[in-house]
Amino acid sequence: MTNVGKNNELIVITEGALITALALALSFVPHTTGVSAIEFVYGLIPMAIYALRRGVKAGLMTGLVWGILDLVLFGFSHGGFLNLFQGIVEYPLAFSVVGLIGLGSKPVKKAMEQGKSGIGLILLYSALGFFAKYFFHFLAGGIYWGTYAPKGMNPWIYSLVINGGSFVANMLMLLVLVFALNRIFKQLIIVKN
Repeated sequence: MTNVGKNNELIVITEGALITALALALSFVPHTTGVSAIEFVYGLIPMAIYALRRGVKAGLMTGLVWGILDLVLFGFSHGGFLNLFQGIVEYPLAFSVVGLIGLGSKPVKKAMEQGKSGIGLILLYSALGFFAKYFFHFLAGGIYWGTYAPKGMNPWIYSLVINGGSFVANMLMLLVLVFALNRIFKQLIIVKN
């Protein structure tokens, strides 16, 4: 590998570490709505930008690190860890698949380089990553958290309401931010050589 290749890899890893730190820091901002467990996960926004900027491989790896750190900092200490399988599904796995947003890296960059906003593509690929994350939470909710469903309610319906609600809430948050930050998204996603 040339020095330029090593240098570029180091930049990607450094950006990933900074994004992970930012995503974790944003976890300390109150983010549950009302009395429900529907949550805004503010760290999804910098993760989406990073995955679109650096691609799927970097996005998956950064999401994995974010999930492991979230498990250590929040899962173990706040009762979010029930057993090994649930912990793996809801933390490393669910957080890493957010990196699937990176599948849109090339199409979004191409659209932006052609003078288009790329908003539709950003929302489409972000929806893919967000949906994947909440799908894993939905599975874990139905399997492991069913006892917390209101009495008489099917645990799968309860999991769908909570995790589907969180998916919708985070997509709405992204939608607002994409339109509000539309002018600077190109600068955030296109890598300058």
